[in-house]
Amino acid sequence: MSIKDKVIVIMGASSGIGEATANLLAQKGAKLTIAARRMNRLEEIVQHNVGAEILQVEADVSRADEVQNVIDKTVEKYGRVDVMFNNAGIMPVNNLAEIARDEWQNIADINVKGVLNGIASVLPVMKKQKSGHVITTSSVLGYEVLPGYAAYSGSKYAVRAIMEGLRQEERSNNIKTTVIAPGTVKTELFNSINNQEIKEQLESMSDMPGADMQAMQPEEIAQAVAFVIDTPANMAVNEMVIRPTGQEV
Repeated sequence: MSIKDKVIVIMGASSGIGEATANLLAQKGAKLTIAARRMNRLEEIVQHNVGAEILQVEADVSRADEVQNVIDKTVEKYGRVDVMFNNAGIMPVNNLAEIARDEWQNIADINVKGVLNGIASVLPVMKKQKSGHVITTSSVLGYEVLPGYAAYSGSKYAVRAIMEGLRQEERSNNIKTTVIAPGTVKTELFNSINNQEIKEQLESMSDMPGADMQAMQPEEIAQAVAFVIDTPANMAVNEMVIRPTGQEV
């Protein structure tokens, strides 16, 4: 089954990797459900893809009932779910000594609980179908830890563990799992950094010589997502680490 006519749900679709993936998959003829908190941004995606089949649903991934509503509306409209892309995420950056408890809670709610909510909502549908594909955005920092990134890295390590557990538990139901782990990508993720000094430091890197080899575009990650979706039924790309060529970590 090619991407054309596959029913694909994208959580965190309003910007960055989610938006780029929605645009690419729409061009390839997928039947999409796009979900995020910012409905105006979802509407822009629909307007950009005239003629594509796209359902918009407002949802906060930290709320189980709202994620369930996304899946329920998708099944109501399309009759199935072939792919669930858990893409929503935030990246507050701080040393642990800052005791940023609110940040820790938000990271857990969105980066970890959001993924679990997505899996919990779609898994009964996929088990009934005896087929499906769950894709989740992690990070290269789900493989490495840097000072200031401990809480964020912890959430991305957790994503890898959850997805590997899902693979082992549901492989006999023909449910694929893929972790997409990008390095630096030019998205709005930096907007979730509350430490202004670190945020400005990271943003200034885009003006340095060789910066084009130190970061990727969301559209490039979208191509990777499309690739793993388009694999044959008996082939699953379980983990894909994608770094800018010039990135050290």
